[in-house]
Amino acid sequence: MVERLSNYLPEAAVTPVFELIKLNHVHLKIVNERVTRHGDYRLMPDGAHQITVNANLNKYRFLITLIHEIAHLAAFEKFGKLIKPHGKEWKTTFQRLMLPMIRPEIFPSELLPLLAIHFKNPKASSDTDARLSLALKQFDPQNDKNYIFEIPYGGTFRLYNGKVFRRGNKRVKRFECLEVATGRIYLFNPNAEVEFVK
Repeated sequence: MVERLSNYLPEAAVTPVFELIKLNHVHLKIVNERVTRHGDYRLMPDGAHQITVNANLNKYRFLITLIHEIAHLAAFEKFGKLIKPHGKEWKTTFQRLMLPMIRPEIFPSELLPLLAIHFKNPKASSDTDARLSLALKQFDPQNDKNYIFEIPYGGTFRLYNGKVFRRGNKRVKRFECLEVATGRIYLFNPNAEVEFVK
């Protein structure tokens, strides 16, 4: 398991993460990309704790995602099954588990201040933190996608599911986009990755 983890995690994080996996009796599955999520936690019918994480994540996003899911398990174990999945119990658990990882031996120096800000009040997904998400993105392999904020006003883009949208005005944080086929308006985070249709 340690050898396999070393393919997905920063080197200095492998041993502490392996200890967390052992301590929490996690069955970790590294799976093909799922567009709608980076990872998930499930309590299996036999009582086993299964965590899945996408194999295509860069090592820093993989680490954050894995700790995020272990925090679900640990919060449910400590506070019971009736807590909100991303409520205060999960947030404090995620902060506690992540804090020892936020150091220069594990994360590049340019990510450390953004992680410190993010973990003051962690969100359900690091993708909703546009600054952190964009900073993490620089460690991904190159692709042909654009961010919503890069699409010009009135420009057309396509999602992974084939739906086509036209970019509109920016509200406070998100962009209004018109689905071409239905005329419905949707809000997109500025760091959503899409295919620009020229």
